[in-house]
Amino acid sequence: MSGEWVAAADVAGIDEDDVTRVDVAGRVLAIYHVDGAFYATDGMCTHEAACLADGFVFDGAIECPLHQGRFDIRSGKALSPPVSRDLRTYPVKVEGTTVFVCL
Repeated sequence: MSGEWVAAADVAGIDEDDVTRVDVAGRVLAIYHVDGAFYATDGMCTHEAACLADGFVFDGAIECPLHQGRFDIRSGKALSPPVSRDLRTYPVKVEGTTVFVCL
């Protein structure tokens, strides 16, 4: 895998079934903690550029706070209107208490 691993968040800063916004290397990302694992996607909705960290995490999906479109957290797939474009996802690894994202 090519890309740079960058420290993005502290494990303790993201509760189970929650999301947080991080700004890494000029990008807005959303880091999720779901079912004991961590995931990362672009942090802005593909529909109207709302911050996904202000949305709601449930059933493995993030719901955009603006128009309630949903994305699969693991794959980035758009699940419901009005969103139709998938989110970009990023590989994640945890070392110690730090969540790293590969950009």
